Amino acid sequence: MKQLNIKIIISFLGLISMLNGLFMLIAVPFSIYYDEESKWGILYAGITTIVLGFSLWFTNRNAKKNLGKKEGYIIVTLGWLMLSFTGALPYTFTNTIPQFTDAFFETISGYSTTGSSILTDIESMPKGILFWRSATHWIGGMGIIVLTVAILPLLGIGGMQLFMAEAPGPSADKMHPRITETAKRLWLIYFSLTFTEFFLLKFAGMTWFDAINHAMATMSTGGFSTKNASVAYYNNFPIIQYIITIFMFIAGANFVLTYFALKGKIQKVFKSEEFRYYFFGVIGFTLVLTVIILNYRDPNLVTTIHHPEPWGKVESAFRHASFQVVSVLTTTGFVSADFTMWSSIGTILMFSLFFIGGSAGSTSGGVKIVRHIVIIKNSILEFKKLLHPNAILPLRYDGARVQQNIVFNILSFFVLYMGIFIVSSIILAIFGLDFISAMGAAASSLGNIGPAVGTVSPVDNFSHLSIPAKWTCSFLMLIGRLELFTVLILFTPFFWKKC
Repeated sequence: MKQLNIKIIISFLGLISMLNGLFMLIAVPFSIYYDEESKWGILYAGITTIVLGFSLWFTNRNAKKNLGKKEGYIIVTLGWLMLSFTGALPYTFTNTIPQFTDAFFETISGYSTTGSSILTDIESMPKGILFWRSATHWIGGMGIIVLTVAILPLLGIGGMQLFMAEAPGPSADKMHPRITETAKRLWLIYFSLTFTEFFLLKFAGMTWFDAINHAMATMSTGGFSTKNASVAYYNNFPIIQYIITIFMFIAGANFVLTYFALKGKIQKVFKSEEFRYYFFGVIGFTLVLTVIILNYRDPNLVTTIHHPEPWGKVESAFRHASFQVVSVLTTTGFVSADFTMWSSIGTILMFSLFFIGGSAGSTSGGVKIVRHIVIIKNSILEFKKLLHPNAILPLRYDGARVQQNIVFNILSFFVLYMGIFIVSSIILAIFGLDFISAMGAAASSLGNIGPAVGTVSPVDNFSHLSIPAKWTCSFLMLIGRLELFTVLILFTPFFWKKC
């Protein structure tokens, strides 16, 4: 009978807490620079988190190093909860978000890179707190990249299975055979892209503080902005919105493919089926929504910028359509316009993007494009098998055969995902939301998207939700971010049986 290695789990949680506390201290200089009282609250929160983490690690430092799958599942789930509970301390210690439910909601929304917020006046918040808020995105975004590319495949779950199993692509010549080296390369790419976007946004007209915050939120596909109007604040700066759109698109692509692209192996990028679906899908949805915007006349529409020339209206429509398509598809959640005003068909089209998601191995959430590809291909094969019952028709992805167990895993994931969406919509309706808002909040939280429809639309937020509704959305953010199975398996009785 194999015993669960409790000590190594606690040791890992201690290390996670210490790292989180060190990140908090990075926000202190921003409060000092802007001469804010919040510096003391952030400092105390960081020290408290470090001391807590050190205590957990020190008392369990001699734990046996054997780490099995069960310990892996527990560490991943409890690690994200540890980040969220300790990450809420700067908000509570500075009294900027005094109620712990709201502080936890804002924090887990940050770490899960969801971008849903309960803040009603973001611009009145201390700069140190706003930096910490964006930093939770950045930490969570890179954490999920390392998790999905390097750790979840070892546990036998996650969209990257297709690359780690028989299907070709990045697994054919991995970034590096060792997980630690892979993680280092991913961190380097992530940091470099963040710095590059920061530089471009600063050059395009943002203040250095806004630039660094939006760069962190973009590369993590998080969506927290330093402005109440989000990126709509920069509607008169088209270049800023185009820069953010491009980097959202990069963040929503497979980071391993980004690595190959930076190495000059562009052919590997376009050989990827998922990337081709992603690239042409963005183009297709953008063109359709551009036509919808141009033909839907509403004087109050935020994207209606009156130009003396027709090309100006076309450019404005294209810019907002491309921005919002990429923002929702990559589950970033930045807002340049209220897409719920783009007629009913435009709203339905945007809501459908909630259930697609970005690429596997990216910082984006949602179902992921690769899963949709497999589901569609499997459905087509089922039709063929009806006509040719004795034929052997393997499902192929990127030219290689996909194992049947992976197909079953993806089908199970999709059924579970939609089931959770339906049940959670009902629960949120019971907790006081109307039908449309309940579906919007459930889809947004589960897909880690941010703005939704109804009373949680791009021009609203989640502050009006009841306490039970906020905890429900927080749970949805967690399980959505960690690929469902990682968390839900902990609730099964057989997981806790000795083996």
